[in-house]
Amino acid sequence: MNDWRIYRGVGQPHDGVRRLPEPPPWRDFTRAQDGAPTGSQDPSGARRLGVRRRRAENYAPRPAEVDAVNAALYLRRPLLVTGNPGTGKSTLAYAVAHELQLGRVLRWPIVSRTSLQDGLYRYDAIGRLQDVQLERARGAGGNGSDPGTGNGAAAGSAADGRADGDGRADGDGADGADRDPGIGAYIRLGPLGTALLPSELPRVLLIDELDKSDLDLPNDLLNTLEEGEFAIPELERVADRQPVVEVLSHDSGRVAVHGGRIACTNFPLIVLTSNGERDFPAPLLRRCVQLELEPPGEEQLTAMVEAHLGEEGVAAGQDLIGRFLDREPGEVMAADQLLNALFLTQHTPHAERLTRERIADLLMQRLDRSR
Repeated sequence: MNDWRIYRGVGQPHDGVRRLPEPPPWRDFTRAQDGAPTGSQDPSGARRLGVRRRRAENYAPRPAEVDAVNAALYLRRPLLVTGNPGTGKSTLAYAVAHELQLGRVLRWPIVSRTSLQDGLYRYDAIGRLQDVQLERARGAGGNGSDPGTGNGAAAGSAADGRADGDGRADGDGADGADRDPGIGAYIRLGPLGTALLPSELPRVLLIDELDKSDLDLPNDLLNTLEEGEFAIPELERVADRQPVVEVLSHDSGRVAVHGGRIACTNFPLIVLTSNGERDFPAPLLRRCVQLELEPPGEEQLTAMVEAHLGEEGVAAGQDLIGRFLDREPGEVMAADQLLNALFLTQHTPHAERLTRERIADLLMQRLDRSR
């Protein structure tokens, strides 16, 4: 069919959506982030590469970027990467992890409400209280121990006391004790907390868009980034009874915490990214290796396009690649805008040239028009 459009704006129902082609590789939600297919086994028997892994394999860093990464590795310091959207700040973290075989990148996306606690760990006190109430209700056979009654509140008090005790049931008999998973089941480490776990090799942690945080977070990070350790007060209080407690990690595995404290043995490679929307305090800058990323050049763009769309995509999109590289000085445009334009114009081979140009104009608008 020559008409590339799925939605035609005619107001009449039709099944044209069934003609949608495969999604762009970077928007394929049938794939796991790090390469493993979701759902059933891949019929081909091969593990398809994830989007970020392909980007990492084809990332072409400049010499300054290589030097900055090595400086951060040698000095055990965070790497603060600043640049316009789409310059490859996040991809750099995945490229390092891929080349050095450091495992899955831990990612901590920052928003205005993010706190240091989000990155270190979370204690689900409410969930624990509810579980205690349910166990008491079952143990009492429903006789006056409804979780919503005063007896449920008494159970909550017991749960609070148990948080300061040894994490085991103390009033439900041996069977109740066997059912109680302990306090560790209600503590989950965040990405920063997981990155600081003792390990043979350093983990890679991406703290993405730190400039989106409130004013306090950069200063709150200072001590943890300097010392490479932190305490979990809920576990410190039970350390005399339970010196070792298993908790959940950000990777969804179970890890042992000794004495209520986590201290790294190999400082992680921490990549903090910023779009340059705000300045950071000098104490944070002092602790970081700083890197300013320039917009991708022809070599980087070509590698990126080839990673996603193959050599055919590079050959067919030379005009748009040239248009992206020839934009006005200071004009902000992200590389994924180019990828979107290349993908869609290649799926409209029968559309009129004017239509294809209109699509490119729609998808490759400058990002700094409001400045």
